[in-house]
Amino acid sequence: MTKSRTELMVERLRDLQAGTPDIEASAVVSVDGLIMASSLPAGVEEDRVSAMSAAMLSLGERIASELGRGTLNQVFIRGDNGFVILRAVGEEAVLTVLARRDAKLGLIFLDMDRAATDLERLV
Repeated sequence: MTKSRTELMVERLRDLQAGTPDIEASAVVSVDGLIMASSLPAGVEEDRVSAMSAAMLSLGERIASELGRGTLNQVFIRGDNGFVILRAVGEEAVLTVLARRDAKLGLIFLDMDRAATDLERLV
């Protein structure tokens, strides 16, 4: 039996989290703010994550363009309890990752780039 596109995306998100223990949660969201696939912990509202992710990506793209920084690669948010990192997945989606406060960011960025390449084929 073949897996659906969503199942394959969820599987890739779980692989991302398994390979990088500093990643606590992840999701793929459409640029319209709809959840496409997620591996979020209980208690995290998918709708809120998806809407905020799409809004942040859109704002980040606008800022990068307006300030002459070229094409947006990622949006990085640091809070007291950790990081939220958003990375474009092609033209139609964004990969959102929640990472621990003491995360090794270089490794996370590398793994997110690899995951985004894989996910772009599924989006």
